[in-house]
Amino acid sequence: MTTKLKIHDTIQKHAERWIEMSLDIGAHPELGHEEFRSSTLLADELEKHGFTVERGTLGIPTAFIGTYDSGKPGPVAAFLCEYDALPEIGHACGHHIIGVMSVAAAVALKSVIHETGGSIRVYGTPAEETKGAKVTMAQEGLFDDCSFALMAHPYHSYEKSGESLAMDAMQFEFYGRAAHAAANPHDGINALDAVILLFNALNAMRQQVRSDARIHGIIDAGGQAPNIIPDYASAKFYFRSADRAYTNELTQRAIKCAEGAALQTGCTLKTNAYEYSYDELRTNETLSRLFTANLIEGGVRPEEIKSGKDNGSLDLGNVSTRCPAIHPYVQVVDEPFQLHTIEFRDAAMLPRAMEGLLFGAATLAATAYDVCADPELLRQIRDEFERSRSNR
Repeated sequence: MTTKLKIHDTIQKHAERWIEMSLDIGAHPELGHEEFRSSTLLADELEKHGFTVERGTLGIPTAFIGTYDSGKPGPVAAFLCEYDALPEIGHACGHHIIGVMSVAAAVALKSVIHETGGSIRVYGTPAEETKGAKVTMAQEGLFDDCSFALMAHPYHSYEKSGESLAMDAMQFEFYGRAAHAAANPHDGINALDAVILLFNALNAMRQQVRSDARIHGIIDAGGQAPNIIPDYASAKFYFRSADRAYTNELTQRAIKCAEGAALQTGCTLKTNAYEYSYDELRTNETLSRLFTANLIEGGVRPEEIKSGKDNGSLDLGNVSTRCPAIHPYVQVVDEPFQLHTIEFRDAAMLPRAMEGLLFGAATLAATAYDVCADPELLRQIRDEFERSRSNR
């Protein structure tokens, strides 16, 4: 049996169990940092297959790292698991597939890792949708010695790993003074006026930002009754762009707008990052081409694979600044359902989606094997990564 056939054989051998796990996670959605059932299922499965598992990594209760060492020198291949759900609509982003796909890929690579040498790590990374644990893990250097990091996202089509936007999530809280709006309005300081001035300032700012910038927000608190001058009002915004440096600039300009609104109204201002900041995804093109080649080897027609450009934001971006990484999309539904919709959620629980899970796992494992088996490929991947870092 050839090496890649052995990978596929391992996937098929355990397919029933891995489908069962994915459906279980899908049927029991858990929000970020509350994924106790899901993370336990994944960690237990790794232990069953001979991985050593550290649970509660960095004090994050639902994070884990599973490790398997071949005992021979070689690369460190990392697979990343996500398993948090969305509020109200559950696993509409397909994270019940992502987590199991990465575990399955790691187990499949383990079946051949003794031929190449090296080691395998599986990172359980909670809360991708909000305060993604990959951010903390990256800050603490947990990916710095990884040779490469892989994950694949379920979708309605095949897409190459592309780009994502760096993102800051900022809350602006204004504190004023309440007063009766008819009897003594002169005694009040209107916090809602400050929020409205902030929106107007940011709307004006949009005219002088780069075309890749995105600014969008809501008023999440604006008063209790129309005859009471609001003494507290709050707005939450996302600031995004194609790179971290410009996103930082956008955020600082917005803070100055908020300070101006506070000064004009007499309010006190408090700012805070209510979610973690995500860096832009820096796709390693050498690694991406290998994944695409394995898709084609697995039967996907080249014309079915689209160029990728994710206009959202991913905490994998923070990983991609520390080690070579990719984030391709694997087709698991045949209708053009969009992520974060009930339609995608329901379709991602069907047999077609489970087929996509297994195919994605095999493709990830085959890609990792290609790198582990070829020192020249590994060198090319690392050289590209270093060039990317030096150009930023």
